[in-house]
Amino acid sequence: MNRLARWRGPHIVLPYLGYGNRDKVTLCGRVLEDEGFRPSRSTDRAWRNLVAMYKRFESDEVPGARVCARYAGIATEAVADREGYFSVEFPSRAKAANGPWHEVSLELLAPRPGARAIGRVLVPPATARFGVISDLDDTVVQSHVSAKLRMVLALALSNAHTRKPFAGVGAFYRALHAGATGGEGNPIFYVSKSPWNLYAPLIEFLQHQDIPLGPLLLRDYGMHLLRAKGGHKERGIDRVLETYPRLPFVLIGDSTEQDPEIYSEMVRRYPRRVRAIYIRSVRREPARLAAIDRLVEEVRRTGCQLVLAPDSEFAAAHAAAEGLIAPSALRAIRRDKDADREAPRTQVSRTSLSRLA
Repeated sequence: MNRLARWRGPHIVLPYLGYGNRDKVTLCGRVLEDEGFRPSRSTDRAWRNLVAMYKRFESDEVPGARVCARYAGIATEAVADREGYFSVEFPSRAKAANGPWHEVSLELLAPRPGARAIGRVLVPPATARFGVISDLDDTVVQSHVSAKLRMVLALALSNAHTRKPFAGVGAFYRALHAGATGGEGNPIFYVSKSPWNLYAPLIEFLQHQDIPLGPLLLRDYGMHLLRAKGGHKERGIDRVLETYPRLPFVLIGDSTEQDPEIYSEMVRRYPRRVRAIYIRSVRREPARLAAIDRLVEEVRRTGCQLVLAPDSEFAAAHAAAEGLIAPSALRAIRRDKDADREAPRTQVSRTSLSRLA
């Protein structure tokens, strides 16, 4: 029996935001059975969010699916691996495109032809002065990664409308994207340990919160991850830095896990490529603070700065002093921070599961 014969459909082609440079662009995606997902709403009850999350993690991939991709008059074909992932690469047509985002059309050829999608790849404009690589969990949005049960509850019972970013994050990232001149178009990349199953709700969250879109480098929990060498974040950062060898970067993370250690190692591995490191101060234990203090000193000797910031406004003030953002943006960041703090947030407590009805 043909391995594709049992897949009766309907199927969807889910493209992930890709990226590239003036030489080539790369786009990845996944072919899945269509579970009938719809955009979330602010009025969705906890039980609906829980069901939607279950469906995303229970999604059925379509191994061996054939996908045709077209970009700037060039067509190529890709075959999905056993977990439904595919990847395509094209020579860049950046000079012929309008804007930093370029479209790639995708069409499913087998097992059931017809499903179509439009993917997008990012080629930073010539005006970009630096790039940003940011963590997501407990950096952009409170995720409680150090408390696994609270993390799972927060993720399962909320959606893009009810989850809120840390105060001031949206305005700070918009200021970094705009740069000191206001029109630099500095690219932002997000590296997270979240699985690819959460790609769509994460994109929806960034869009709803008006946080600049950028490629997401997420994690797959398949068997090929177990065979990979090195950490997921390190590999993702390596790929981005190697794609843009002439572009310096700002790294943003938090103190809950290993971001300070990972980013400090990147400074050592890529001398003069990191402009600044901003670490959101989440863990206040004396031992953790002492460890970060040692990293601050190690990084300082390289000419870079690691800044332990209590909030986005503090990091933004440093960025303005370093010429990374316009000083005039500080007022908007402060206003955004105050508005975010006043907004209602999803609370995760011992009684959360009792509110599913």
